[in-house]
Amino acid sequence: MHSRLICFNSSCRREYAITDVLYNCPKCGGLLEARYDFGKPHAGAWKAAWRERRMSNAPLCQSGVWRYRELFPFVDDDRHIVTLREGNTPLLDGPRAAEYGGLARLTFKHQGFNPTGSFKDNGMTGGVAQARRLGMKRVACVSTGNTSASMAAYASAGGLEPLIFIPHGNISYGKLAQALEYGARTFQVEANFDQILALVRALAERLGIYLLNSINPFRIEGQKSIVIEMMDQRDWSAPDWIVLPGGNLGNTSAFGKGLREMSELGLIERLPRLAVVQAEGASPFYEYMRAHGRTPFRAQEHPETLATAIKIGDPVSWPKAQFEIETTDGVVERVSEQEIADAKAVIGQCGIGCEPASAATLAGIRKLTAAGVIARDADVVAVLTGNVLKDPDYIYRYHTGQLKAPDDTPIRSTFGNQPIVVPNDAERITQLIG
Repeated sequence: MHSRLICFNSSCRREYAITDVLYNCPKCGGLLEARYDFGKPHAGAWKAAWRERRMSNAPLCQSGVWRYRELFPFVDDDRHIVTLREGNTPLLDGPRAAEYGGLARLTFKHQGFNPTGSFKDNGMTGGVAQARRLGMKRVACVSTGNTSASMAAYASAGGLEPLIFIPHGNISYGKLAQALEYGARTFQVEANFDQILALVRALAERLGIYLLNSINPFRIEGQKSIVIEMMDQRDWSAPDWIVLPGGNLGNTSAFGKGLREMSELGLIERLPRLAVVQAEGASPFYEYMRAHGRTPFRAQEHPETLATAIKIGDPVSWPKAQFEIETTDGVVERVSEQEIADAKAVIGQCGIGCEPASAATLAGIRKLTAAGVIARDADVVAVLTGNVLKDPDYIYRYHTGQLKAPDDTPIRSTFGNQPIVVPNDAERITQLIG
């Protein structure tokens, strides 16, 4: 099967070898994507093979990414692949969250069940496989948390040296701890995410380091597996809506590409609509889409949100995300810090924990149903991108009434669950329990 890189810019579409170390088109500067000549569709045979692989103990079959390897065949030798049994993340019903969001029913696709606790693992196994195929020795990323944890784990497991650059003082310690534990060399730079990304891209070119941020097209290929697995778990019946948080917009790009390819190959009968939700303090894509393209895309110089995983002011994948939103007749929404915090607490009441950025999905659903954009009886899957333990300080501060927005505005503990200090007295405790 012929694999190649192609410029995403519709006015260019220049092609490059799948082994070229590129992140943007050298001709026009556009984003790149991997393309394949799938040939005659084999939908029925592929579905049967993927279901059968669930029963296998082979490492690649146990991976919720490489189980579907026919849909991203860029790797020419399986020995390049590093798998930690990523993917295999569940679909979970959230009745309380559905009621809060104005829906009859709501299902969560929880990527926090991944090996390092976030959706990044789905993409990172693809990116690291390509790095090994290219003979790279060092890999790097800029990260506010989840990418660094994932890259550190997969690079170390694959015998590569991980180099991580993070905004100084703008990372959850739960995520930083993972990167340190997995052996990454970590540099805390006194700049914001977007400034550091420009710096690291220059360093990568100068020092021969392979960049594994979401601008890497092979990261996007791995992240396609999230929606492929979602459709498999739903017996290939597409929902009405898929709702996801919007930061660097890599997932939006990956989901749209995966859905289009599945539709073209006859694996699903229709495209779900995509809804992307950003935090108010980091919402350049929302602002751009709200203007309906009448004004150029403008980066947000100083993004601010406690949902650090989506604290991105200049998302590199916005052209791809725009295309996927428009192709699926999707929407973009934004939500406040208060709305994110309350939605996160409601998700927790379902027995389902998540990091703050994940809860933007439910907060966005609540606004979209209230506006009549999403119907109450719609079939909706919301993506939770990270594990509840990614940012435990946020949780404690919310439930104890200490959480404040970046501008120092107090966030109400609408669904607070403060711990109670009690004496060593059985009678008194009995009275309190009631």
